[in-house]
Amino acid sequence: MKINLEKIENNKAYLNFEIDEEQFEAAMERAYKKNVNRFVIPGFRRGKAPRKLIEMHYGPEVFFEEAAKILLPEAYQKGVEEYKLEPVDQPTFDIQQIEVGKPLIASAEVFVKPQVEIKEYKGLEVEKIVYNVTDEDVEKELSFLQEQNARLVTVEDRPAKMGDIAVIDFKGTVDSEPFEGGAAENYSLQLGSGMFIKGFEEQVVGMSIGETKDIDVTFPEDYGVKELAGKNAVFSVTLKELKAKELMPLDDDFAKDVSEFETLEELKQDIRKKLEERAKSIEEGSLKASIVNKLMEVAEVDIPEVMINQEIDRLAFDFAMSLSYRGYNLQSYLNSTGLTIEKFRESFRERALDNVKSSLVLEEVGKRENITVTDDEVEDKIKELAENFKQPVDDYKKNLRPEEIARIKDTILTNKIFDFLIANSVIKEKSSDDVKDDIIESAGDSPASDEETGDKTV
Repeated sequence: MKINLEKIENNKAYLNFEIDEEQFEAAMERAYKKNVNRFVIPGFRRGKAPRKLIEMHYGPEVFFEEAAKILLPEAYQKGVEEYKLEPVDQPTFDIQQIEVGKPLIASAEVFVKPQVEIKEYKGLEVEKIVYNVTDEDVEKELSFLQEQNARLVTVEDRPAKMGDIAVIDFKGTVDSEPFEGGAAENYSLQLGSGMFIKGFEEQVVGMSIGETKDIDVTFPEDYGVKELAGKNAVFSVTLKELKAKELMPLDDDFAKDVSEFETLEELKQDIRKKLEERAKSIEEGSLKASIVNKLMEVAEVDIPEVMINQEIDRLAFDFAMSLSYRGYNLQSYLNSTGLTIEKFRESFRERALDNVKSSLVLEEVGKRENITVTDDEVEDKIKELAENFKQPVDDYKKNLRPEEIARIKDTILTNKIFDFLIANSVIKEKSSDDVKDDIIESAGDSPASDEETGDKTV
């Protein structure tokens, strides 16, 4: 078997194959044995007809396609390994010669990872946003816990006000005609939440229990349902019940009710710890983002369209899965937003392009600096993950699919590349309150980290 790399041009590799007559004959015999049961020859039971007789009836080319399917993937894989190619898509084969008694001559073209040109990746001037957790942040989180654990009490002696839970019936019309999704009964709406069209909740304020009122609103011009966008609507609203939140006092009893702690002071310490951990995570994220942005500025790479489309596929799939976790499906989302599947996919293009480019650039830095991942490092990470999930290491490892192990290795490699870049960057710290809300809102969360899921950091 002769394999020749003709050229690599525009991120495409062109391989030529010449497979000798003996190998081709062996593949023809394998093709015959695999497909002999398909042929009925008079005088022979199904599956017992000799190959020569089948070829006499149907022509020798009857086994050509199967023989090529056997030989070409093997030849292609050998060519990839021999020339150290990094394909990013499936190859396209072209057969120039296929005849009994002659070599099989064919070629393959496939997109490969593009070359990355980086002017400089050491000594980058990058920025890290830092935020120091304050007592005010802790108090804000306590207030949030108060809201979360508030008791709802029925209100009967006053009109509705912002912050109340209003239980309403409503019927909406546009041009005196009802529209889909414009009516509901016993709907609980927190006034001031901004869940309804602008102006709706403000007009419920002041209503008394049992009162019915017409509320005039205008759908936004960019409303997801095209038939309603920019239209004036009238909602007939009846206030059936009114409830208000009654906050628990911030004391030791509150701490016992909402947490595993015995005292309010212990709860505060735990909140501060989580806020500081989240702040550190955001600091690290801002530093990595700054490094990636700088690398993207100094790097040049011509990315094949197939790689962008593959990343769009991944992002679209992740988005659809996130919808399903919340009880929705992609088609319902498309219907509500008025998006076609083409426009939906196109909305991910810029992000996909950035993801692919940043991944390629980081990978190039790793290659230049010979940054690798050892088997021991992968084993240590698997042990750490098993401990996090409170599973025996052997059981956890046994359930890992090969692609999950590959992602774990990829995550370790990415983190090591970032460690190298951080150690070789000029870091400027910038204090900012811009991240404060993100820190507070995320303090009580415990989502799986990138390392826990095995996903790439970038």
